[in-house]
Amino acid sequence: MTSLPGAAPVARPDDLTSRPVGEATTPAADEAPGGPAAVPAPDWLPEIDYDPAPAGFPADPDTLDTTPLTEGVRPDRRLAVYDAPGGRPLAFLMPTIRGVELTVPVAQREAGWTAVLLPSANRRLAWLPPGGFRTVPLVDQIVVERVPYRLTWYRDGEAKRSWRLSLGQPGQETPLGRTFVLGRTPPPEAVYGGVDILALGSIPDDPDAVPAGLRGAHIGIHTWYHDGELGRSTTNGCIRLTSSGQRLLLEQLRPGTPVVVVDELPTPPPTA
Repeated sequence: MTSLPGAAPVARPDDLTSRPVGEATTPAADEAPGGPAAVPAPDWLPEIDYDPAPAGFPADPDTLDTTPLTEGVRPDRRLAVYDAPGGRPLAFLMPTIRGVELTVPVAQREAGWTAVLLPSANRRLAWLPPGGFRTVPLVDQIVVERVPYRLTWYRDGEAKRSWRLSLGQPGQETPLGRTFVLGRTPPPEAVYGGVDILALGSIPDDPDAVPAGLRGAHIGIHTWYHDGELGRSTTNGCIRLTSSGQRLLLEQLRPGTPVVVVDELPTPPPTA
């Protein structure tokens, strides 16, 4: 789509790809002494995929917290996910989404259970009982500030680079809150400048507000064929930066990297 200044959040979900990451992983503990038991999940529960996640999951109480999330979860098998420790099973989290190995950041731990950022939803958590997943370190973080139109890449808590952005136009604002890098996808049209897109776990806050051709797409980080709209609200909800910045993020970031969108940080980070 070239008639709109913002174009699609990401390409079609079947085009998602991921790269080997190579870092060490740690099996999760099989038992959590003293924690509530998990209610068996019926087989008919939905699987969380690229489409919007089922309703009923709890809100992320710290969704605007920019404290880095340093650990991720990788399911080894289909895992039931719950609305609370010892609560109701609502869906299954799969080892992959559209062929991409899934890594979801850990947001909380309580009574032996693990809360992760929910894919294909905004500002929601899913709770996992012990077992059936591995944990991996997460060293990077992306912080997006809507008011100054700025994206900052952090590694191990240290600001590495910052870039000026374009963000979502009125009615299609870039969603606030914590999410993560789901995977990467090839650019569907020439307007993306021939650079891959980072698809995020978040979706438009109002899916009906985006153009019909973009329904079902996720929010993404991508570049554009020109930089004339940086510092403006012109996209369909996506986070748009320069091609050089996008190429660097593609080189450095791995699936599961936490992303948090806020209006503005109290103290601006240094700009490289």
